[in-house]
Amino acid sequence: MIRARGLERRFRRKGRNGGEVHAVKGVDLDVEAGELVGFLGPNGAGKTTTLRMLTTLLKPTAGTATVGGHDLLADPRGVREHIGYVAQGGGSAPESKVADELELQGRLYRMSKADAIARGTELCEQLDLTGLGRRLTKTLSGGQRRRLDIAMGLIHSPGLVFLDEPSTGLDPQSRANLWEHIRRLRAEQGVTVFLTTHYLDEADALSDRLIVIDDGRIVAEGTPDALKARVSGDGVEVGVDPASVAEAAETAGRLPGAHELSVTGGVLRFRVPRGDVALPELLRALDGRGIAMTSMQVHRPTLDDVFLTLTGRSLREAEQGTHTAKETADVA
Repeated sequence: MIRARGLERRFRRKGRNGGEVHAVKGVDLDVEAGELVGFLGPNGAGKTTTLRMLTTLLKPTAGTATVGGHDLLADPRGVREHIGYVAQGGGSAPESKVADELELQGRLYRMSKADAIARGTELCEQLDLTGLGRRLTKTLSGGQRRRLDIAMGLIHSPGLVFLDEPSTGLDPQSRANLWEHIRRLRAEQGVTVFLTTHYLDEADALSDRLIVIDDGRIVAEGTPDALKARVSGDGVEVGVDPASVAEAAETAGRLPGAHELSVTGGVLRFRVPRGDVALPELLRALDGRGIAMTSMQVHRPTLDDVFLTLTGRSLREAEQGTHTAKETADVA
């Protein structure tokens, strides 16, 4: 569904003295039909720029790509006809009715009025929007609006749909409901889904495969489990009396395979191949030295651990920063 080779994009910074920003630096992508692919990266990494190129909203500075079987540069109209795009900010007009928005979107794709209405009704049933056709979009809940956005992106029955941060701003229940609808797109309709998100649990729960971009380059790809397996071992966190933490750290350092040892206050952190095996052994050793634990925790590697290992930054921390010039620069 997507084949990209060497995609690049340069921007010119705003202002008289603005220099050039190399936002995307030779990205190669392969997405097969029927896949649900998560695209991860912090603000400024080139994630949004790559998405905008693949959806014909930005022209690549260099590189080639086919999207939905159509050449990105030679046939951008063909690309647009065969993809659905659900933007992060949504695309519905607040004063319009739900049914009118769906009909208009279908007509823009040159569907007949009857076909657009029929398809809109079908999508409303599939996305739990039945009975809302005469409602103004501004009266919908956040979850309903996002499902309407997805319905608008699917009105022309594309084989490939791009979802840009689909659950941003939704409450946990609405997010969970939206996840189920996204899963059904692939499972029941065979739609290929290219999903950008900054919610790590969302990427983990939904994606068949993840692609991680940082500083304009793809730094890793694979299934969520395969990527997490690249992180060496389970994380263990043990709380002890601060007066005993040095002795506790020395004891933990003797555990087989213990590494990445650090101490903050009275909290000892380290990694071991098997946390469930190491923790009882550590408990016995500390007890033998008269050191009592005040807390303990073992966690399996997470996607944030993966990102930290790959880039030296936490994805959650990176996402809390502001957008860089890469995402706000003028088109060169």
